[in-house]
Amino acid sequence: MARRRAREVAFQALFQADRGATPVLDAWLELRAELADEPEDEPYADALGREDVEFAERLVRAFDARKAAIDLDLTELIQGWSFGQMAQTDLNVLRLALAEMALAETPAVVAVEMAVRLAKRFGGEDSGRFVNGVLAKALRRAAPVAEDVA
Repeated sequence: MARRRAREVAFQALFQADRGATPVLDAWLELRAELADEPEDEPYADALGREDVEFAERLVRAFDARKAAIDLDLTELIQGWSFGQMAQTDLNVLRLALAEMALAETPAVVAVEMAVRLAKRFGGEDSGRFVNGVLAKALRRAAPVAEDVA
């Protein structure tokens, strides 16, 4: 449950940075300060432990370090759509998923499943299907080509 919440917080940092045209690490630092101020007994909040906050930070930093490459990958994967035409929610869920896949801490299929859940929670009616389709394409592209051994 806490890793799910960590992904949500990392997504929030990417989304806020995109909306506010600020560096993602600045948005992350603001969010991290807010996390430190959250009351521990808030009934509907999933508390994040130190390891979960560190995981969220690794995701944000992975995106920050690979932003140009991730956006280039997305441009190739989402043919016929510009980033301006896409919902910012979907775009940032996709960015986060590709950053998580690049980290290789989580199996890629798990990163895809978590991204689809994130899209369904925060995106529009078709966000889950859209994110799943784009990331399935990314998985197929990344899969090693089997060599014929005869």
